[in-house]
Amino acid sequence: MKTKELVAGFREVATASVADAVDKITGKTGFLPESIKPRINDNKIVGPAVTVLEGPSQQFVPPEHALNAIDEADEGSVIVISTNGQAEVALWGGLMAAGAVANKLEAAVLDGGVRDLVEIKRDYDFPVYSRTVSPGTTLGRIKTIAANVEVAMGDVIVNPGDIIMGDVDGIVCVPRQQAEAVLEMSRDIDAREAEQARLIIESGSLREGLAKFGRI
Repeated sequence: MKTKELVAGFREVATASVADAVDKITGKTGFLPESIKPRINDNKIVGPAVTVLEGPSQQFVPPEHALNAIDEADEGSVIVISTNGQAEVALWGGLMAAGAVANKLEAAVLDGGVRDLVEIKRDYDFPVYSRTVSPGTTLGRIKTIAANVEVAMGDVIVNPGDIIMGDVDGIVCVPRQQAEAVLEMSRDIDAREAEQARLIIESGSLREGLAKFGRI
C-alpha cells in the first residue's frame, strides 16, 4: 500500500486503536511519552516521519539539519526531532513553522521545547507536539547532528518513513513495515468497539456489552 493510502486510512481510525494494534503486531510500545503533547491546536496529524537528531553543543551554530529537513521533506511529512533528553530549549519556533507551512508539511513532533506559540497559533495554526514550552534558544546549547536517521522519542524508536499519527489522545509511531497490518487491525478494533458500545447502550449493562467480544 502506498504511503498516501496509508495516511488516508490512518486518518479514519482512533489513535487508541492504533496504539493497541502496534502493541499486538510488533510486541513493542508505539505510543510516545505523554509529555509530548499538542501545543497549537487539536488537529489530528498523520504523515511519514522525517527525523532529525540533535545533541549538546556550546557552539553558536544554526540547526542546519532541521532547516534542511523542513525545506527538503515531501509534502505531508511530519518532522520528528530528538535531543536524547535535552528538553528545556526550543527546538522549533515561528520561522520554522513558516517554512513548514510553505512546504505543506503535516506537523512537528519534538522531544524538547517549542517557542513563539502566539505567533504560530495566530499566523500558521501549524500543529506542533512538544515535551516542553521554552523561550530559550538552542544556540550555544544544542546542535543538529544528522537527519533521516533512527531516533529515540522516550522509549520509542522512530525511523524515517514510519507513520506518525496523533491527536489529543497522544502520538503513536507505526513502523512502516507493519503499517498495513496495523491499519487493518485498527479498523477491526474500531468496528468491534463501536458494536460493543451499541450493545452497552441497548442492554444498559457494561458487562453484557463486553461479554460478546470481551476486552481487546
